[in-house]
Amino acid sequence: MVNLKVPCRPIIAYRPIRPSDLVVLEKLHSELFPIRYESEFFHNVVNGHDIVSWGAVDRSRPNTQSDELIGFITARIVSAKESEIEDLLSFDSSKTDQTLVYILTLGVVESHRNLGIASALIHEVIKYASNLSTCRAVYLHVISYNNSAMLLYKKMSFQCVRRLYNFYFINGQHYDSYLFVYYVNGGRSPCSPLELVALFVTFAKSGFKSVAAKLWKNEERKISKWPKCKESGCLLPTVQNKRMSTGEVSRCTFV
Repeated sequence: MVNLKVPCRPIIAYRPIRPSDLVVLEKLHSELFPIRYESEFFHNVVNGHDIVSWGAVDRSRPNTQSDELIGFITARIVSAKESEIEDLLSFDSSKTDQTLVYILTLGVVESHRNLGIASALIHEVIKYASNLSTCRAVYLHVISYNNSAMLLYKKMSFQCVRRLYNFYFINGQHYDSYLFVYYVNGGRSPCSPLELVALFVTFAKSGFKSVAAKLWKNEERKISKWPKCKESGCLLPTVQNKRMSTGEVSRCTFV
């Protein structure tokens, strides 16, 4: 009889990244990303210099590895006014302290994928951003061929708001990037081009109906005042339309 051992589900815990994670953090970034990061970046992460971070560990691993990183996420707080997505935000420009959280890197080792670890790490960032009263959104870039990452962010209610052509240059080749945004604390996007078109069409339809109704009434009045020619049955105008003769034009402004 074959003894089938059912693998136990790992016990995942989340904690801030600390100086003791430096070597493993550098190793994971080297293995998971085609982009090389400067050593200064890693020192800033583990020491919390302008970067916030969380790590995932598997407590069910042997004691020597139970606190070793198997996943990570790093992020930075940036000024909303100085960010590249300022035009994608609707916020009070008079408040100079409004901020955003930009996700720098996110990764999970292959042996621990599809366990919800990446989602949990992203939730840590969203929770952190939501607790910052000045923060209006969390955003990040995804390289164009990383379909699984884009699917994950869409499932987590991030909005894909822009495609950036030739954003990355890796090993002599350009790659596009997609920009994803998750709004918090009342942050929202301004009207998109599609929304503006829809708004214009709504106003245009409303204006057309109003103008059509007025024209119909005017025509009814004209018909009642215009005598019929007995020979041909044509309408003979008796009153000239002042608006048409003076070339008067009405103006509409859409905001």
